[in-house]
Amino acid sequence: MIPGGQPNMQQLFQQAQKMQQDLAAAQEELARTHVEGTAGGGLVKATVTGAGELQGLVIDPKAVDPEDTETLADLVLAAVRDANQSAQQLQQQKLGPLTQGLGGIPGLPF
Repeated sequence: MIPGGQPNMQQLFQQAQKMQQDLAAAQEELARTHVEGTAGGGLVKATVTGAGELQGLVIDPKAVDPEDTETLADLVLAAVRDANQSAQQLQQQKLGPLTQGLGGIPGLPF
């Protein structure tokens, strides 16, 4: 800080720039990381990136009943939701500390 209580703008700029770089790196890591969700005891498996993008879906043939497509649809939704929940937890682990740090910079509305 500069005498008189004013923040050092160069220092604030450097802090903000580093936090932006850290945030971008964490987002890249999330995009490369895959998490899996399952339903029906593993009959349906969904894979999403840490950013929540659906990458794959595996359906065990035992889950396929032509007379009951509603159950299969429910299993697919449940697996995708499970995978997305894991992705959200991963996002919180990776991004939470970075976004909380933004509140420590004077003059930013966080």
